[in-house]
Amino acid sequence: MTEIRHQTTMEGSREAAFAFVNDYRNVPKYMFGVSEFRPITEQTSGKGSQFVTVLKVGPKTLESTVECTEWIENELITMTSIKGFGAGTQWRFADGDGPGTVRADIAFDYTLPGGVAGRVLGGLLGQFVTPAVKHTDSVIRKHLAEQG
Repeated sequence: MTEIRHQTTMEGSREAAFAFVNDYRNVPKYMFGVSEFRPITEQTSGKGSQFVTVLKVGPKTLESTVECTEWIENELITMTSIKGFGAGTQWRFADGDGPGTVRADIAFDYTLPGGVAGRVLGGLLGQFVTPAVKHTDSVIRKHLAEQG
């Protein structure tokens, strides 16, 4: 398994940052490469909610079903793959050190298949990760600035 961590402090409230990330309709806006994030349960937020995720990485399209396995309002969202491409995310939110700031600790993890397919996919994902993290950070910052 490969894990990428990103920590950032942004202007805005923890509640606004959490609400934006927690709304499944926003996932394709802030998650670089995600073309679809569709609920498959009546519950669309919180522990137990499930979603089909379609991710475009270069010429490859990866599909996964993810489930929210941990959820604490305004603090924590953990999504874990239960079918398809093995990937997960965890978002932790806390008040920042300065007034009117929020700190987000984000972890992305994925598991590659073995053999040639895994090496090819690993090369694609390696080129994908840095722009994806920067995109996610900038979109959430922009959203919080518009809320301010």
